[in-house]
Amino acid sequence: MFTGIVEEMGTVVALARSGQAARLGVRAEATLEGSDRGASLAVNGACLTVVERSADGFVFELGPETLARTTLGRLQPGEPVNLERPLRFGGALGGHLVLGHVDGVGAVEEVTRVESTTRVRIALPSRELEPLLIPQGSVAVDGVSLTVAALGDMSFEVMLIAYTLTATTLGRLRPGQPTNVEADVIGKYLVRSLAQKGVT
Repeated sequence: MFTGIVEEMGTVVALARSGQAARLGVRAEATLEGSDRGASLAVNGACLTVVERSADGFVFELGPETLARTTLGRLQPGEPVNLERPLRFGGALGGHLVLGHVDGVGAVEEVTRVESTTRVRIALPSRELEPLLIPQGSVAVDGVSLTVAALGDMSFEVMLIAYTLTATTLGRLRPGQPTNVEADVIGKYLVRSLAQKGVT
């Protein structure tokens, strides 16, 4: 469980594919503390297990499901990634509850500068996610906890402040770029519960 508050940007050092799986190497600093072999870490919003840890980074294994549902298989050496360690009981919940289970890959449709902020419109990866998003609700984009500023037909918009643009990879977003999208878990349970009761 995570909060969507990125602790640092790591750097991809290698992505080696082997059949339907892959190994991802990431250079890190702040998130090394307390993240030993077997620990969980959110990488661009996807919860991964540390299979190797060195003095300056991690190695993760990516299975077929992760490669199919996220953008991680498209990463290139030198590319930055958002890193966050798991939420600890008693710790601050600065964003919202993020499982690290990416729902799908959205695509940036438009990036608009609005004074000191940036407005980004992202196409949803599937219509199933539409009822899970509400105006002023929460959504995770590449592991960053954001507020839904507006909803469109199969799309949503978020506003990025200057800090988010510099402290996360979202400052690099461009039209056409794929992004990991995770809807709010509370909405998922609510929609599922209502569906089982025949309410749509």
